[in-house]
Amino acid sequence: MRPLPTHARELARLTSRERASFFSHLNADELESLKTLWPFWARPEQLIPEGDWVYWLPLAGRGWGKTRTGAETVRQWARDFAMVNLIGATADDVRDVMVEGESGVLASCPRDERPRYVAHRRRLEWPNGGKSLLFSAEEPERLRGKQHQKLWCDEIAAWRYPEAWDQAVFGLRLGTRPQAILTTTPRPTKLMRDLLADPLTYYTRHSTFENVGNLAENFLNRVVRKYEGTRLGRQELHAEMLMDVPGALWTRALLEQAQIGCQNPHPEEPLQAASRRTKLTRIVVAVDPPATSGENADECGMIVAGLDETRHVRILADLSRQGETPLAWATRAVEAYKTFEADCIVAEVNNGGEMIETLLRQIDANIPYRAVRASRGKFARAEPVAALYEQGRVKHCGVFARLEDQMCAMTPDFDRARNGYSPDRVDALVWAVTALALSQESGDAVFEFYRTMAGKQSGLG
Repeated sequence: MRPLPTHARELARLTSRERASFFSHLNADELESLKTLWPFWARPEQLIPEGDWVYWLPLAGRGWGKTRTGAETVRQWARDFAMVNLIGATADDVRDVMVEGESGVLASCPRDERPRYVAHRRRLEWPNGGKSLLFSAEEPERLRGKQHQKLWCDEIAAWRYPEAWDQAVFGLRLGTRPQAILTTTPRPTKLMRDLLADPLTYYTRHSTFENVGNLAENFLNRVVRKYEGTRLGRQELHAEMLMDVPGALWTRALLEQAQIGCQNPHPEEPLQAASRRTKLTRIVVAVDPPATSGENADECGMIVAGLDETRHVRILADLSRQGETPLAWATRAVEAYKTFEADCIVAEVNNGGEMIETLLRQIDANIPYRAVRASRGKFARAEPVAALYEQGRVKHCGVFARLEDQMCAMTPDFDRARNGYSPDRVDALVWAVTALALSQESGDAVFEFYRTMAGKQSGLG
């Protein structure tokens, strides 16, 4: 006979008969205790980590179990420490999620260990005499002068007032080892960046999918599948912190705006069919070829974009890929031209010269083709394109995560060696938008942008 399971993972591996046998050997009290035996049910990453840390920061997606992890940590700390306090984003969050929620403190504790919730005094009173004071991050002044041995701070990335964290830190000074658990879905706030850079912080990153076995099917259908692959999904499901880089031409907020009003109302429909329905007047496939091929070569940037009847550019697809031979990416460019019913292929020839046109003509001798040559740096070429985004004249018909990551890292001092890649997707985007909206053929000459900027800098614009 197998040994008795010591963790829920082992219990799950048993046959139904073995599980029934396991439960039949437990009396009523043992069955009741098993429900709240956290080390038995928890995943390893949900247990208090070892090590010399002050802030434990499990960055996690929705449904991962952040609230339960915070509540169980409070429960364990409360056995040994007299002052384990809680801070939530709002007073309602403290009451409805951290204390009374289905994964909160009261629900996590067995009857003999459950604290008394004294709502009018904003505190929990534990059976062993300890107390947990309850605070809202919307009231930073209430934290002034308060002291903590241990702290649970929930959804800290959503705290409205950063000074609430400052006051919490000033009060984290009781006992020999004051500590705080910070449960949150990440957002690119200054506080989050500071915490991640703090050597006193122990942080891990976890996705919603680690807890998929305990999530309702309708949540998976309604939320997870809807947002998987989107910018919001990367943040809320995969706990990625999508950072803005100081000095970059694009910000996450700007790209969020670029997607508004451009979503495909028929997601089951191929994007190329949707692009035809939006009555685009011109479509191009822009290519930024790599100088070499192979798995260590730069990506071949390839962007499909169109111009609509209102003279707004719509980014339709990011087809960039790494590791292809010249013939392979040239073939894909021609396929994209035909699939999206484009007007021409635009390609930068600084690296490939006449070879690019030769490759394309080998695949289709009649392909409309336009060569462009870079005479200025990447940042200078991208500036007028970024200006169009700020004017709301460029829309993203979908979420292009890797392209947008490159866009939000595009600074004047962008260094390929430091960043570990070349922004080839951005280059292709710039060529596409330039061909559609900033070329002389489009009626909006590039020099107009620089004339305007020069006027602003001199006080004339």
